[in-house]
Amino acid sequence: MSERGALSALLAVSVLVASLLSAQPVRADPVVTILDLPFRARAMRGPGSEVSLAVATSGLLPLARPKGLKGEVVEDVSLAVLWGDEGGAALTLADGKVATTLLGVEAIDGLAVSETPRGAVPGTRRATLGPLSAHLSDPVRPNASEFERAGTLTIRERQPVGMSADPKPVPIVTTAVTAGHGADFALRRPIAILIDGRPVIVAVTAQDGGSALVVVGKPSAEFAKPPAESDKAWSVLARSPVQAAGPGGQPLTLAAIADFSKAGQPRIAAVAAPDGAGILQLWAYEMGALRLIGEGAGYTTLSPGEGGADLSAVLDADGDGVAELALPVADRSALAILSLKDGIREVKRIPLPGLAAFGVAAIGHGPRARLLVGLADGRVALLSP
Repeated sequence: MSERGALSALLAVSVLVASLLSAQPVRADPVVTILDLPFRARAMRGPGSEVSLAVATSGLLPLARPKGLKGEVVEDVSLAVLWGDEGGAALTLADGKVATTLLGVEAIDGLAVSETPRGAVPGTRRATLGPLSAHLSDPVRPNASEFERAGTLTIRERQPVGMSADPKPVPIVTTAVTAGHGADFALRRPIAILIDGRPVIVAVTAQDGGSALVVVGKPSAEFAKPPAESDKAWSVLARSPVQAAGPGGQPLTLAAIADFSKAGQPRIAAVAAPDGAGILQLWAYEMGALRLIGEGAGYTTLSPGEGGADLSAVLDADGDGVAELALPVADRSALAILSLKDGIREVKRIPLPGLAAFGVAAIGHGPRARLLVGLADGRVALLSP
């Protein structure tokens, strides 16, 4: 090869190397597929739900079984469960691939019974946090034109039991909390979470003129009370302003509670007028009060399917360690992924092959996470965001 030819070849290689080094990574477009299932699904539960944990610990799947059936905190299993009238399935994620294990619907229905404890309003689901659980009870209907409500938020606390050679029943302290004068609890599943190291329950109340968020917990001064008096401590600690219902009369819906800014403080995501403008709201619970810190219109978590469906999920889609929120747009034709770190910013909008209806769940972590969306026709969409 001549010197000129060698120089040309060297120059070409140098240009190629420089191009490769300076090239920016290209993020692939979201991929949407339909799961191949032998049944039409009508219900879905994501990681951390009672049903998914029950399936993971039941021996139905070849998984490492998490410990902690006596009230201690259990790490979330990256597992979602869905079922319909003809069958069910558990979905797990490993090495970026989704594995489907078919389950008998009778087995899942049996595991799902615990979501609605005895005395709860039919069709509602309880909230759990370690030894604490809360459910809506005492159904009431102000008049024939309004939605059913619950008169009481029932809180049950399992008490510690000392070591003994003889089996002893676990003592449980039960507390009934009312929503306040002129208000009841809307049939929205409450969420139990730790804020500032203390367990609280976030719920939705309904009253004339609209609905509101409430935080139920124990005032800090009450923690010194002996166990026998602990049933007097739970009360409504904070209440948001009442907001008008949507055009169909639907109250607020709770979307999720998470640390969306990585500041160490959970924020409450809720949707006002979920059957109308669909205003996503971000609330902070600070110094004993609820404070609105952001709003964005055009989203919903209102499910037309089975009661108690979760039409939202928390994930870290970009792997930066900060949680994002995934939920349908107002007409349920697409799924939006939102960053709530500095205000409300839509990161991505993924069109769906049908209307979101009975569930949104995230399995896996970081950029390899996958989203599941239950559609109105019983199909389940798998999204790689």
